[in-house]
This record gives sequence, C-alpha cells and structure tokens, in this order.
Amino acid sequence: MVLLSPFVYWAQTSKIISLKIDLRNAEKPNIDVIENNIKFSAQGFGAHGFSNYVFNLDLFASIKLSKDEQKTTIKVYENRIEVVLEKNEAAWWPRLTAQPQKPAWLKINFDQWKTEDDGGSEEDTRDVTKDYPGMYDKLHKEEFGYRKEEVKKVYLILYNLFQFIGFTYVLCVMMVRFFKLDYASIEGTYEHVGGAMKFLQLMMFLEVMHPLFRYTKGSPLVAFLQVGGRAFVLFAMIDAEPRMQTKPVVFYLFCIWTLIEVVRYPFYIAQLYRKEIYLLTWLRYTLWIPLYPLGILCEAIVILRNIPYFEESGKFTISLPNEWNFAFHLPNFLRVYLLILAFPGMFFVMKHMHKLRTVKLKPKIIIKKCK
Repeated sequence: MVLLSPFVYWAQTSKIISLKIDLRNAEKPNIDVIENNIKFSAQGFGAHGFSNYVFNLDLFASIKLSKDEQKTTIKVYENRIEVVLEKNEAAWWPRLTAQPQKPAWLKINFDQWKTEDDGGSEEDTRDVTKDYPGMYDKLHKEEFGYRKEEVKKVYLILYNLFQFIGFTYVLCVMMVRFFKLDYASIEGTYEHVGGAMKFLQLMMFLEVMHPLFRYTKGSPLVAFLQVGGRAFVLFAMIDAEPRMQTKPVVFYLFCIWTLIEVVRYPFYIAQLYRKEIYLLTWLRYTLWIPLYPLGILCEAIVILRNIPYFEESGKFTISLPNEWNFAFHLPNFLRVYLLILAFPGMFFVMKHMHKLRTVKLKPKIIIKKCK
C-alpha cells in the first residue's frame, strides 16, 4: 500500500519553525510531536484527492516540549493546518530534516520565509523576490541546506549502471555460447565479445579521472595502474596479436574480469545510495580471494605466450639505427614486466584488499548497558 503525503511548506526564524500542511477539510488530524520528530496523519483533500495522508519528519535539532507550558501550536483551518514548533535553542537551522535528502513533498513557505540576515523579525513583511533578486529560483532549486541528487552523484550512478549492464552482457554472451557449443565456443570468445570488452575497458579510464575531479576517493595513480595494467593486456597483448585471440586463456580471463565487475559496480551503486547490502558487500570483499590470483595468472600466461609471437613479428619493437637513437625490444620488456610488475603487483593488491576486507567485514560489537 502506498502511503500518501500532503505538501508541507516550512519556514523558520531563529526561535520557531512553522509548518503549513496543504490539506483541506481535514478530519481529526493526529499530530504527534516529540523532541526531534513530528508524525502526522489525517483524512482530507490533498494533492491526490480525498484520502488518508501521513508524513514523518526527523527534525534537524530538538524542539521544546513541556507539560507545564504549551510549546507547540496547532491550528486547523478549512484549507490548511498550521503547526508552530519552538526550537530548543535559538539558532538558524540549515535545513528542516535531520537527513540531507529532502522529501519531494516538503517545500519552502515563501510567504513566511526569512533568513539569518533578516534578524528574525516577526513583524516585517516583505516580498522575497524584491529583497533578493533571483533568490526565488535559487530556493526552488536548492531549497536551503538540502543536497538533492547532485550532478556528480547522478553521473556516477549512471556510469556504474552502464558498466554493470555492459559486463553483464559480455558474461551472458559467453555463458550462452558455452552452454550451446560447449568447449567449441571458447575459440570464438574474442570474436563475439572482444569489441564490447574493449569499449568497456576504455570507459574504465574515466575511473582514473574521478579522483582527480573529487567525484570519488582514492589515488588517481593507483587507479591508473589498475586500469592501465588491464588495458595493456587487452589491447597490446590480445587485440594486437590475432594468434592469441583464439586461445582458451582469453575465455577464462574474460570470465574472471566480468565476474569481478558484475559485483563491483552494483556495490558502488549501493554505496552511492548509502545502502548496506551485506551479501553484496561480502561478495565484493570475498570474490577477490580466488579471482584476483587467477586473473593475474591468466594475464601472465597471455604475456608469456606472446613473447615468442612478438619475437617473430617484431611488432612494437624499435631497432637501431633510427633518427631518435632509441631502441625498444618488446619481448625483453615483457619479461621484465612479468618479473617486476605482475607478481609483486599481485602481492600489493592482495594485501590492500585484505585490509579492506578486514575493515568491511569485521564483526560488529554491540555493547549493552546493564540497568
């Protein structure tokens, strides 16, 4: 059952909070006010016609409650309900609710809106649009103190969703082909999903830019090494050497990569929404235990098997003499890469992931107070 909420318009001074509930002909409104919460329920005519309307607001700070003195004023009119709450401490609130996200039905009451610069005068009446040119539109967009879905958050959600769908597509294509053709499907893996995998890998370079623009936390250098290492294997080792594209190791490597990503990107989306899904968190910080070593092993096999191919073809190798007086022998570089970068890199990545797993999956300690 969908619970309907009326439109609620709010304003403040340094001492009070005023709410105007847009509900006509309200019948027996039930308003429960506690120190930092207000609950409302009533029948009446609202935005969705005659129905039951409810809302629950956790307030930014506490309000005054006293049995001896009435601190909350409630007035029921034919076309609205007005509630006045007295703040526990005289101060200007940056927003009404405790949470930074604003409910869609909560609006600003421009007829009574004041700012701290106004000095909180109750008697002064004025037109907001005249006193603050452009403020009306600004308040409609920002609504003072609320962080709506910021552009960067929407972008990150769309990016992670796109990558999740892309890697899910690659995994599904490989699995469907494998169940239909069995082992014979492995040889054509790169032919069928190589293009999609290359596009998704290029998109991952945006993850190097995210820390630079402070869209995400982390080191751009670490992100570049992770993304660049995979791109090197995909573009320089597999895409550049057709003889490698039909090898079974490519199928296994793509399976490992996609399994990691179809868990990683939904986890990031959940984190953006601040939702803690334990199974997803557990998979994110557990699957790496078998998959990371297997992935690095498959990458090492691709590089190792490519060494004789590049010895034969001379691709990417620069020989002397030349106008730059510079020589580069790719097979030797690949040997050094395996010796210095690949396996030591696996150690540092595994160590880093182990630390994260210890923090994320540590048991929660609950302390109970004895009465």
